[in-house]
Amino acid sequence: MQDQTRTVDPTELAKFEAMAAEWWDPNGKFRPLHLMNPCRLDYITKQIATEFNRNLADPKPFEGLRIIDIGCGGGLLSEPLTRLGADVLGADASERNITVAKLHAEQEGLQIDYRAVTAEALADAGERFDIVVNMEVVEHVADPQDYLDECANLLKAGGLHICSTINRNAKSFAMAIVGAEYVMRWLPKGTHEWSKFITPDELFAFIERTGMEPVDRKGFVFNPISWSWKISDRDLSVNYVTAAKKPD
Repeated sequence: MQDQTRTVDPTELAKFEAMAAEWWDPNGKFRPLHLMNPCRLDYITKQIATEFNRNLADPKPFEGLRIIDIGCGGGLLSEPLTRLGADVLGADASERNITVAKLHAEQEGLQIDYRAVTAEALADAGERFDIVVNMEVVEHVADPQDYLDECANLLKAGGLHICSTINRNAKSFAMAIVGAEYVMRWLPKGTHEWSKFITPDELFAFIERTGMEPVDRKGFVFNPISWSWKISDRDLSVNYVTAAKKPD
């Protein structure tokens, strides 16, 4: 049997273990994700609705769909996807993150299958999903190609993979590291390593090598005046998101 924790970078895991208690504090260390979450959720829900012919106006539009939220953290995406009717498995390599996620879901009266487990362990166990949600994780793993291969293994034929990360260029260094970690102090210094950021072309190449077919990519753009995020068709210079399908 292969190593079921091989995609985990222990140094990266330790960073998020140290911040686990703050997942649901909108003014804490995960403030950037709280600010970005409506934008992320908007993209995810529209992609799922399009690919699976669902009406977002329905009370439970994702009923009958099985979704895995890999690197779920405290459950910022797992909870709203559950409320939309999906059967959600929230997976994270950090036991502390899962403890926080379980507690918050219980407080909210939500039934979510949270597990401290890796993508490769789930794939080896034969778990399969309609949708893999893979947000702001790939820049923290030991080997992006190996990790994305396992994400593809988790998908059913015809399934949808949604993956966001950070571009690697001078602007992303200025904004995601200097700005977020040193100027705004949104994140602890050292949260991100610029060398582990991935360009959109690199990510598409990784995804294509898994056998999945990229179908979309968009940017997430922060507006410092309105203090909010929006989806951009053209600006992928810092944060961006991709969608890909596994062939039938």
